[in-house]
Amino acid sequence: MSATPNDTDTKSNGNAATLTEEEASRYDRQMRLWGIEAQQRMRNATILVIRLKGIATEAIKNMVLAGIGKLIILDGEDVSEEDLGAGFFFRDEDVGKKRLDAAKSRIESLNPLVTVETVSRDLPADSPDFESLIQNVDLVCATDEARDTLILINNLCRKHRKPFYSGGTYGIFGYIFSDLLDHEYLAPDRSAPKEPKSIKTTAKYAPLQVALEHKWSGLTRRQTKEVNPGLTFSILALWQFQSRHNSELPTKIEDATELEAIANALVSQAGVNKQALPNIPRTFVESLSTTARHEFSPVCAILGGMLGQDILKALGGREPPIANFFVFDGTSGSGTVCRMNMP
Repeated sequence: MSATPNDTDTKSNGNAATLTEEEASRYDRQMRLWGIEAQQRMRNATILVIRLKGIATEAIKNMVLAGIGKLIILDGEDVSEEDLGAGFFFRDEDVGKKRLDAAKSRIESLNPLVTVETVSRDLPADSPDFESLIQNVDLVCATDEARDTLILINNLCRKHRKPFYSGGTYGIFGYIFSDLLDHEYLAPDRSAPKEPKSIKTTAKYAPLQVALEHKWSGLTRRQTKEVNPGLTFSILALWQFQSRHNSELPTKIEDATELEAIANALVSQAGVNKQALPNIPRTFVESLSTTARHEFSPVCAILGGMLGQDILKALGGREPPIANFFVFDGTSGSGTVCRMNMP
């Protein structure tokens, strides 16, 4: 079942902008944090989430509890035993069932005020039905997809002027990417430090296809090391590996040699400071080669939590969201943001 233009129009009209008494009571604490207007924007938003795996599970929990208006989830796969580790919407008896059939009622129980719709079938990103789905939502979040699919979805979002997020985990590593078009938000006014106030600021984002062409040659050694380029280029190499191998992730230690060669070639093409990163650390590519297919609940919780909260930031417009590529290193428990081809 997909959203219709009438659904979106109803959410966007003036009457829908007023919170009900029940909503005001339920969301009282968070409205004190980010304001009534931000809560109204969340309440009027329809969000499409693509694929219900570990990172999406955590992001959905945060968005539903925060009070978005409508959630549409697209996933045609069945629950597997591997899904039980990081997918807390699933139970042992759900193995073999459609993921969305098993999860829908549990998602709805988190917040009965949020409308949850599901599309429990495969819907290729180049199909007319998929494009129609994107046209009738306010924001798209694609999770655990290969690079080529992400570029296709992002380009469709650009065509219809829809903000786009993607996120995924690869063993103990992961990433979040955002393309929010021309995004307005409130930022502190640095020109008047003695009189704290906020001013409206606009950030111009880049689509993924353009972000991947980012050149690092303008950064000093210190600036380069601060954004952890070794992990960033290991993940970008993983995406290229998938492109070469029909979207398949690496499975064995032998794949590390190919990943390492791809990553080092990407580093050279991007003009990364050689003093900061002479070569891709072997530990990154070996870990990705052996664990990329596996989901670890703590990593999904951290990245999914960040993804959900950043989507809420984007909807609320009161804080700067991720701009625009975040990588998480589970070996150190730290993450860094790289501004890729943004002004």
